Amino acid sequence: MSKQTITVIKGDGIGPSIVEAAIEVLTKAGCDFDYEYVDAGLTALEQTGELLPQATLDAIARNKITLKGPLTTPVGDGFTSINVTLRKKFSLYANVRPVISFKGTKARYENIDIITIRENTEGMYSGHRQQVSEDGLIAEASSIITREGAERIAVFAFETARRENRKKVTIVHKANILKSTSGLFLKTAREVAARYPEIETQEMIVDNACMQLVMNPQQFDVIVTTNLFGDILSDLCAGLVGGLGMAPGANIGKDCAIFEAVHGSAPDIAGKNLANPSSVILASIQMLEYLQMQDKAEKIRAALADVIASGDRTTRDLGGSFGTTDFTAAMLERL
Repeated sequence: MSKQTITVIKGDGIGPSIVEAAIEVLTKAGCDFDYEYVDAGLTALEQTGELLPQATLDAIARNKITLKGPLTTPVGDGFTSINVTLRKKFSLYANVRPVISFKGTKARYENIDIITIRENTEGMYSGHRQQVSEDGLIAEASSIITREGAERIAVFAFETARRENRKKVTIVHKANILKSTSGLFLKTAREVAARYPEIETQEMIVDNACMQLVMNPQQFDVIVTTNLFGDILSDLCAGLVGGLGMAPGANIGKDCAIFEAVHGSAPDIAGKNLANPSSVILASIQMLEYLQMQDKAEKIRAALADVIASGDRTTRDLGGSFGTTDFTAAMLERL
């Protein structure tokens, strides 16, 4: 059997250092992968004049599995978000953002274990009819929700809940105001929920969901929602467990998946050996679970939990005073 080849996009800013840390961890845990390195973002723009070179797109399509560091999309000048482009190009319709409490972080809550499943290709991020009037006084954008897209993400959420023995799925919407788009999403999600009678279904308006997540986050298990709401809620959930440095993300389609650190490229600390690699390590764990390598995923998760709980060579955001290489060394010792 041939070895799995992983496409690796190191990314911009702190990306190269934290992605290399994750690959060291994967190797030490006994993951026998081949890696194909390609560029995207500012790094690629400087070298090729393109944010997403064709060679990078070809590698993603060929290998099907990608591990990605944070990328920078230049602001303005007509540049389209690289992440949005990748999701559309490869039909990565499901964005999966799990957050789990780790002892030793500076999080305000304990015992958090929430998966936010966000529709990744429709809604306000579909880019339909984005325009500004010639006089610059009126801006317009359209939200597109399809029954097919809503059903696909709802099925994904309930199947995830069933596979992971989750008890409840919360459908987050704004159907009381956005009666057409959010209304169709809610109606379709209800129909899907009826196929899973063993899983409790809850419906919650998005503004109430934000308040409830702050007041009593332990009531949530799996959240499924539309693109814009999911973008906001998943970052809110990251805040419950210590911030984006402790939050991974997976973008999953029918036969292709991209696993990523969800925080930015942090150019202010790039090259200073200060970054916490936990987000991309957690994304690597998601990747292993996707590849049905649960034993190795659990091995790495246990090592990460022990490093953070013991405060052994942790980075500043975790209350320590060490850097990326020290944190990685602590991980490797445990593995």
